[in-house]
Amino acid sequence: ASRASGNCPSAPSTVFPGTRARPPSASVTVPSNSSRPTCSERCSCASTTRAGPASRTRPSRGRCSGRSSNGSRWEALRDEVAADVAAHGVSAEHGGFTQYFGTDEVDAALLQLPQVGFCAYDDPRMLATVARIERDLMPDGFVLRYRAETGVDGVPGVENPFLTCSFWLVEQYARTGRRDDAEALMDRLLAVSNDVGMLSEEYDPVAKRQAGNTPQALTHLAMIRAADALGGMLR
Repeated sequence: ASRASGNCPSAPSTVFPGTRARPPSASVTVPSNSSRPTCSERCSCASTTRAGPASRTRPSRGRCSGRSSNGSRWEALRDEVAADVAAHGVSAEHGGFTQYFGTDEVDAALLQLPQVGFCAYDDPRMLATVARIERDLMPDGFVLRYRAETGVDGVPGVENPFLTCSFWLVEQYARTGRRDDAEALMDRLLAVSNDVGMLSEEYDPVAKRQAGNTPQALTHLAMIRAADALGGMLR
């Protein structure tokens, strides 16, 4: 078995309330062998049809309805998913979002929640999630996708930090005023680029080498987002 990341689905992969459908493909930070929809999948699904309360803007009915005659149904499902996450996807122990319902574990995909508009970067639940990620997913100063030792992906062993996730954390730091932390992590990440400035999918902090697919476009896209967030702090 391999822990290689799955293909990003073209449609949100989650279980809507009242349905049992879930596409088989996994997103880049979701265990491909897991049968549980993660909170990040649910939030992305709710956010793709909403510009609403989570992003502090008015709901966009056009995005929900578009060419479909089922706009009101999708809006209702969207709000139901969001309420479901708020009720069951927040840890009573640490106050942050969880990897999936019924656990206190976190995963790095939760860093995307404010990116997709599900909540604000400085939402107290998001800040608590970041604190847990810092505690559990950064043993070597880079961000792991999730704690593989919990067995959530059904694959034995551990994996290297995923560089995209580390850049997501840079962005999160920058958006919440943690400039020193953002710059320190950004410098640490750029220092592991190769001789032509390219970055890979993962980084092995023990062997001190790039690992996984290289170069990795997703890593560079996340780096651009992080640089833009940092640049915004300087303007």
